[in-house]
Amino acid sequence: MTATLQSCRQGGVFLLAMALIAIVAPAVASAQDDEAPNYSRKGADTCFQCHDDQTVLGVFRTKHAVPSDPNSPFGHGQLQCEACHGPGGDHSGRVRRGKERPPMVRFGSDSGTPVAEQNAYCTNCHLTSIGFAWHGSAHDINTVACADCHDSHVERDPVLSTATQADVCFDCHQQQRTQSMKPYAHPIRQGKMDCSGCHNTHGETTDGLLARATLNDTCYDCHAENRGPYLWEHAPVAEDCGNCHDPHGSNYPGMLSLRAPTLCQSCHSQSGHPSLPQDERGLPSATPSQYLLGQSCLNCHDQVHGSNHPSGSKLMR
Repeated sequence: MTATLQSCRQGGVFLLAMALIAIVAPAVASAQDDEAPNYSRKGADTCFQCHDDQTVLGVFRTKHAVPSDPNSPFGHGQLQCEACHGPGGDHSGRVRRGKERPPMVRFGSDSGTPVAEQNAYCTNCHLTSIGFAWHGSAHDINTVACADCHDSHVERDPVLSTATQADVCFDCHQQQRTQSMKPYAHPIRQGKMDCSGCHNTHGETTDGLLARATLNDTCYDCHAENRGPYLWEHAPVAEDCGNCHDPHGSNYPGMLSLRAPTLCQSCHSQSGHPSLPQDERGLPSATPSQYLLGQSCLNCHDQVHGSNHPSGSKLMR
């Protein structure tokens, strides 16, 4: 009798548990369904019913829309447009009269979508290519959106081309644009050099996002003849090229920040040395001195970057 009662009680507990599962399981499944992303049923075909202009369709000429690439948003099993713009089921579905259509993720600082959310979609795939230094870099701190520089819907992204990259950078860096227009500057305007030749735009641990550890190392990538080491060093040269040169452009030959001898005299005193570029009114012979005018100090001290000559302590040979 006791065994029979115990069996009935166990059976009752089992039935009660099954009844609770039957009640709770649909509610849990419903909650999970509510939390699951609501993607559109037809993917990109749904998007292109409305967004059929050439600006959008240009994505098919980019690496983002290569069907055979499993890493591409349009590759096998990928989410196509919604891989970047987020789930579009609500956006493409029916909307009650008087209500706004739910927004999708849009790109650009003025798009209305938070920059951090935009960039998260990009870094989800491109984190390894931009490197760890992006986080906390100047562009990251100033909330620059990836789409402010990159255009993912065109065949050739302007910022990735040497001929057009500077125009993209100059949208923000107006001072550098002005300097590049000066008579003596790197051949950026001529399309022979780009900003990323010297700067790592995705972030670096150096000042000014320089591509190398120091300004000098960056300059030596092209100007190897000035690298040294020298037997007789010119101290400001070994310290920093920027002591004498303005790398973004200058009104003086050699992109010097000042014309000689003014530049030289910012460190070297003219006392006891004929280093003043005087005209004929300041000389006893009333004749301009060819040694003081023209290249000034460089007429004698022509090895200004350093010398390996045994008698080159004054950088004159």
